[in-house]
Amino acid sequence: MAAPGLRLGAGRLFEMPAVLERLSRYNSTSQAFAEVLRLPKQQLRKLLYPLQEVERFLAPYGRQDLHLRIFDPSPEDIARADNIFTATERNRIDYVSSAVRIDHAPDLPRPEGHTKKMNFFKVGKHFTVVDMPGYGFRAPEDFVDMVETYLKERRNLKRTFLLVDSVVGIQKTDNIAIEMCEEFALPYVIVLTKIDKSSKGHLLKQVLQIQKFVNMKTQGCFPQLFPVSAVTFSGIHLLRCFIASVTGSLD
Repeated sequence: MAAPGLRLGAGRLFEMPAVLERLSRYNSTSQAFAEVLRLPKQQLRKLLYPLQEVERFLAPYGRQDLHLRIFDPSPEDIARADNIFTATERNRIDYVSSAVRIDHAPDLPRPEGHTKKMNFFKVGKHFTVVDMPGYGFRAPEDFVDMVETYLKERRNLKRTFLLVDSVVGIQKTDNIAIEMCEEFALPYVIVLTKIDKSSKGHLLKQVLQIQKFVNMKTQGCFPQLFPVSAVTFSGIHLLRCFIASVTGSLD
């Protein structure tokens, strides 16, 4: 489960103004991320590390079973990862194709609402992201032939990301996907979505429950949870950096 760039400890990103001075000399820092770094310290911390917002409610006892800071990238790594996910003339982010069955999937050198197809997106020359349909009553009829076969047979698949609604927690359909990843011995990560819809107390409750589940019931799941919000963008930069790291794009 190890990935390049995993470190213990945290807080280096908030050693201001030294970080800003270093990144100002880092020519490839995107303008958007440079603006992010200029946010007030508390707002910046919440945006980049949303779990640290709820961590303070654990004090003074702490929780040794919580793995909040296993992946602790440097500010430079976060900036580089942000550039990878920023479309430019030299770094194109292209929709490649969709596949309704595994035999329709494009032959790519690297793997990559409501989705009924596997949608392939090439991120520059770095990696390909595959957006897959989820389990549940809306899943396409050929889900087993399409998704399970892809996950089981794609040898260059770097990581699988399971999206779990942070408001409702792990549901029956999520358990099916988790059992599939465990059965296929796939390295996977749980991403908690919609954290903007949860209060801090409710989010903490869900994090504790899901972390306990991961610790006790899984073997292939990365121990650190990644909470994100598509509305506030909280956690997105850290997740991007993790993706760039596990695909070797920061080497």
